[in-house]
Amino acid sequence: MHALLILDMQMGLFHGPDKPWAGEALLDTLNTLLSKARSAGAPVFLARHVGPPGSPIEPGSPLTQLVPQLLLTGNEVVFEKNRPNAFAMTDLAEQLKARGAEGVVIAGMKTQYCVDSTCRAARDLGFDAVLIAEGHTCSDTPALSAQEIIAHHNATLAGPFCRVVRAEDWHF
Repeated sequence: MHALLILDMQMGLFHGPDKPWAGEALLDTLNTLLSKARSAGAPVFLARHVGPPGSPIEPGSPLTQLVPQLLLTGNEVVFEKNRPNAFAMTDLAEQLKARGAEGVVIAGMKTQYCVDSTCRAARDLGFDAVLIAEGHTCSDTPALSAQEIIAHHNATLAGPFCRVVRAEDWHF
């Protein structure tokens, strides 16, 4: 069984000054994945990235709250992390194992940081890592457009680090 892991879909990143590429389409994809996971009885985890006390993203900051556009039911496990890798210094691996998850379906933000780090770590920890091809995003950078970053990571991560699957083709 695979769990769904949605990374950092929080107010400060999604509604911040650097708008994510194809944000509305991402929300639709995430809500579809949430519905599929619920229908299959798969566990759902959502990570919120927080910083140290006194920072703009300190625990409890409105910037770290999940975006209200996600259709959550309250049965999800919401946890805080402070590293790009959602497994680092959290009990995510133990929680997944406790729920019988052999794999994790990864989606959310930002592609080149938390999505990338978490895909790599999941495989290293023995989980079947699945990245949803259109289930992650980021913002443009001076070097590359968000679209190029996403395409590059889908190509680079596929194989050695995870399976890359389109949302429509994924079944929990």
